[in-house]
This record gives sequence, structure tokens and C-alpha cells, in this order.
Amino acid sequence: MGKAVTRFKPGDEVFGGTLFKLGCHAEYIRLAEDGMIAPKPANMPLEEAAAVFFGGFTVLGFLGKAPIQKGQKVLVYCASGSVGVFAVQLAEHFGAEVTAVCSTANLALVKSLGADAVVDYTKEDFSRAGRVYDMVFDTVGKSGFWRSMKCLKRGGFYVLVSFIGGDWFIVGVLASILGGLWGSVTGRAKVVGSPKQGGIQNLLLLKELIEARKVRT
Repeated sequence: MGKAVTRFKPGDEVFGGTLFKLGCHAEYIRLAEDGMIAPKPANMPLEEAAAVFFGGFTVLGFLGKAPIQKGQKVLVYCASGSVGVFAVQLAEHFGAEVTAVCSTANLALVKSLGADAVVDYTKEDFSRAGRVYDMVFDTVGKSGFWRSMKCLKRGGFYVLVSFIGGDWFIVGVLASILGGLWGSVTGRAKVVGSPKQGGIQNLLLLKELIEARKVRT
């Protein structure tokens, strides 16, 4: 605790993250007072609050570049993962009609998050169902660019979340670059492959929504 610190005091329960500085296996970590740290939601235990930052902050970052309008139709691919569960809930919060794609084992979980419709990808190809979406939000980079284009409204957002490490990151980067160029030239789609740098307001929004029981981990 520095002498000039006013936001926190010893013993406060907090949540947040260090972005790509990582450090989740450390017993102690040092953060600046104006870093990505805030008082823990009052109605959530620390164990659950620890899981909020990665998924929730990631989704809000991408939605900073691909804003959802009330009444839009949004498809969330891999809706049961750490990013997907927040993509479903936050899309619902912003007024979208959400179709969630997941496996058979996670259908009940995804429905409990508030999804308006659920697609079991082991039994149905979402791109062949005849539905058209204003946004396809792929949380793992496996929806397939051209497959997603089949059900994306012209000029709609194709959001591709890929993380450093593994083949899917490389695929995601290539799809973002090539797909983005093609989408821009043709006007077919707006491809978003990186998040907007979010500030503390995004973390405080997550805290507010959790305390209002509108979002859970």
C-alpha cells in the first residue's frame, strides 16, 4: 500500500486481472491502484469472481468494436466456454436475440444463461438452418469463416476471438486479415479480430451486472 492509495485498504476483497502480464499462479502480485482491479461483487464469492475477468473483459473488448443494437440477432459459437458464457449473457443484456451453439452436454447450461435458442453442433450445422444473423461471435475460432458467411447478414459483424498459442491462433489471424480485406472490399462483412482496449469502466460494468443478478460466472 502506497501512501497515496485511496481506492483500497488492507483486507479489501478485490477482483480483476493483469491482461497479458498473467501471473495467475503467483501467491502475491503487485498492481497499480488504477490498474484492472475493483472491489469484488458483494454477492459473489472470491472463487467465482476469479473467473469473471478473462471471459467478461474479453467479450466487452470485442463488443467495443462490434457494438450490439437492441433487437439484433446474434449467434454465439462455443457458448459454454469461459468467453462464451459471458458472450451469451452480455449480448442478452444489450438487447440481442441470442442463438447459442454448444455440445449436447452443455445445452442445459447455455439455456440457463438466457439464450433464446440453442444449437447442438454435434447434431446440426448452424449455417444450414436458414437463419440469418446480424453478428456471428466466434469465441474459439472454429465456426469457419465461409460457413459463417452463409448465415451472416450483409454488412454484419463477424467477431473472431483467438488467443496466442496453438494452431487456432494462426488460423484466427489469417482469417481476420484475409477475411477482413475481402469483407471490406466487397462490403459483405465487418471482420473484428482484435478487441478494443478496455478500461476500468468495463470491470465496473461487470461488477454492476453481477450485483444486479443479470450476469453470473
